Amino acid sequence: MLDILVDTLIDVAKLIPFLYITYLIMEYIENKTSEHAKQTIKKSGKWGPLIGGIVGVAPQCGFSASATNLYAARVISLGTLISVYLSTSDEMLPIFLSEQVELSIILKVLGIKLLIGILAGFIIDLFFRMKNKGKEENQKIVDLCEDEHCHCHEEGIFRSALTHTLNIVIFIFIITLIINILVEFVGEESIASFVGNHTVLGPIIASLIGLIPNCAASVIITNLYIQNVINSASLIAGLLTGAGVGLIVLFKMNKKIKENIKIMTLIYGIGVVSGIIIQLLNLSI
Repeated sequence: MLDILVDTLIDVAKLIPFLYITYLIMEYIENKTSEHAKQTIKKSGKWGPLIGGIVGVAPQCGFSASATNLYAARVISLGTLISVYLSTSDEMLPIFLSEQVELSIILKVLGIKLLIGILAGFIIDLFFRMKNKGKEENQKIVDLCEDEHCHCHEEGIFRSALTHTLNIVIFIFIITLIINILVEFVGEESIASFVGNHTVLGPIIASLIGLIPNCAASVIITNLYIQNVINSASLIAGLLTGAGVGLIVLFKMNKKIKENIKIMTLIYGIGVVSGIIIQLLNLSI
């Protein structure tokens, strides 16, 4: 239990710099820029999926947490958020490197995830841009302050950012601790055995495991691939849906529960469909 607690503390501690910087940027945008500047920032989001996909490739789930906060305040688009989620590699890259996996395989996996993330992001943004033409969402960063009763405008941006960071870190810590305990109780070997016994349904099951909002998901999926228990299709499917703690932050910060469920379902669908297509095309990495 002590090891689980220490591991959870380390995982959450890694997120603090990302979260604080994100909230600092959000507070600055809300308090120090004109309304015209805010709208310009939002409209520049048409290139968001490209930028989000590239940033998301970095092996750190902190980016997915940061992107989620920006989306909750509608600073970035849904397509950008999805792009970050799909391209995020979490623990996959460190494991591949430590196991001395061929560089060509690593680049292919990252390239496929990046490509799918960017394409999905642009398609989603285009769809909602056409659907919501003429409509405008007026969600503001200050709304997040009111939800958490933190009186941001009274604290100043540095203290306010710290308050937001502490609030979300406590929430992430509690959820992550629960998930770590469950993974420890169930056992990674049991999960691996379950996936291995359902080869035909590989992408479907791997994508489901990837949705676990914890680095354990990417660790399990990556190790299963290295041990030749799952194929390339299941690997990609599982890694696409593995958005780290992004989903935890989404359900905490975005109060629209139905929308959160739709986003999670969308990510899962993209992961499954991508895996099945790779399976049908008999592509190997």
